[in-house]
Amino acid sequence: MTPLPIGLDRSASTPLSAQIYRAIRHAIESGQLAAGARLPSWIDLAAKLGVSRGTVRAAYDRLIDEQFAVALGAAGTRIADRPPLAPTPGWTPDAPPLPDLFHEFGAAPAAFQMGVPSQEAFPFKLWSRVLTRAARQTAVAPVGYPDPRGDPDLRREIAAYLGVARGLRCNPSQVFITAGFSGALGLAIRGLGVEGKVAWMEDPGFPLTRTALGLAGMTVTAVPVDADGLDVDAGIRQSAQSAQSALAVVTPGQQAPLGMAMSLSRRLALLAWARRNDAWIIEDDYLSELQLQGRAAPALASLDQDGRVLHVGTFSKTISPVLRLGFLVVPLEMVRRFGDITACLAPAPAAFMQHAVAEFLREGHYLRHIRRMKRLYAAQRDALLRCLNEVAPSSVKIRAAAGTAVVMSVPDSASDVDIALRALQFGLAPVPLSPWFMNPPRQQGLLLGVTNLNERTMVAHCRRLVELVHERR
Repeated sequence: MTPLPIGLDRSASTPLSAQIYRAIRHAIESGQLAAGARLPSWIDLAAKLGVSRGTVRAAYDRLIDEQFAVALGAAGTRIADRPPLAPTPGWTPDAPPLPDLFHEFGAAPAAFQMGVPSQEAFPFKLWSRVLTRAARQTAVAPVGYPDPRGDPDLRREIAAYLGVARGLRCNPSQVFITAGFSGALGLAIRGLGVEGKVAWMEDPGFPLTRTALGLAGMTVTAVPVDADGLDVDAGIRQSAQSAQSALAVVTPGQQAPLGMAMSLSRRLALLAWARRNDAWIIEDDYLSELQLQGRAAPALASLDQDGRVLHVGTFSKTISPVLRLGFLVVPLEMVRRFGDITACLAPAPAAFMQHAVAEFLREGHYLRHIRRMKRLYAAQRDALLRCLNEVAPSSVKIRAAAGTAVVMSVPDSASDVDIALRALQFGLAPVPLSPWFMNPPRQQGLLLGVTNLNERTMVAHCRRLVELVHERR
């Protein structure tokens, strides 16, 4: 009979029977107790541990119920024959997803971090009142399943907003509420049925989008961008040498990450390509509502006469990423198909948050908030550019602003990924540029978000960042 290494902590809140069960189970899973090994009788183990027989019996009963042990009558209680455990992976199940893209979930925004709105300038008191009313509205609502396409009020408000702000005329029935950009992208891919096919993507382009397309079994073709946005002719030349693409994912409003807007000629060429090839376009309306210079160009979908463009937007960068709330606008002919998919596979997020955002839009708070943020971000961007130009030597080039970020080049001998990882140790969160590229040469650089900068610490942060760049040369 194999001895059992069981230590009991009588001061712990965990019941003694649970402690015995866990110790025996651990011995089984670690291989200390082999299949067929006989466990001590209740009486013997109870006497050895100084506990009641009922305590030991409760532990044994649980092991038997969970098929770790079998009761064989006079033959005693023995370890069950179980398949061997798989080798321990080189990662922990608790590790966060996509660690190369997201360094820490749930943390307060750090200096230079991209993709998060201003923490200090957000109207928390107003938003708290809106949330309270939304919670009350949700609590007294009928006990029934909400519309999987999204709250009708929110869909109406989004359709109205898009008509005013993005020049996109659409019916509320075309608007589907999603779990942020990722939810909209997944719904679009599934609804279009393009899994396993070829997709165009901007180079450079958002790494998360590229990963998502790959997870959908798609082959990604990297199409270069220039001052006019996606180079459609280059994409056509590349497609002539491989399988025809069924999809293009673009950021025409403000290219992610370089910030240029796609020219009208390129937009028309892309729409013509989609029409000729029976292909689809997913328009990621990245930061278009936060155009810091001049007026934003109308959405690409506003030019679509053939029902080829699906428009994606979110509230992550204008209100908060905590909402996990986005939307997808689909061509009118596809409304029924997408409605069926949302009902079966991708229903809209919690109605409570949708009610809150609907009121935020309806009462005009959203547009006022965006106007304030644009003024703030423009001022902070200009301040950052001035600061970098003062503290950075000539070897470090500061490119013009790109949306709500500034692009800072680093020497070719340095690694922007290493610099960004090192910066985290000092509470700075610049984003390395090179992972956004698919094809060489992958430009080295740092993307510096301007939304959460503090004028009191800006000079110190800029100096520290420049020092890190020179340390890695």
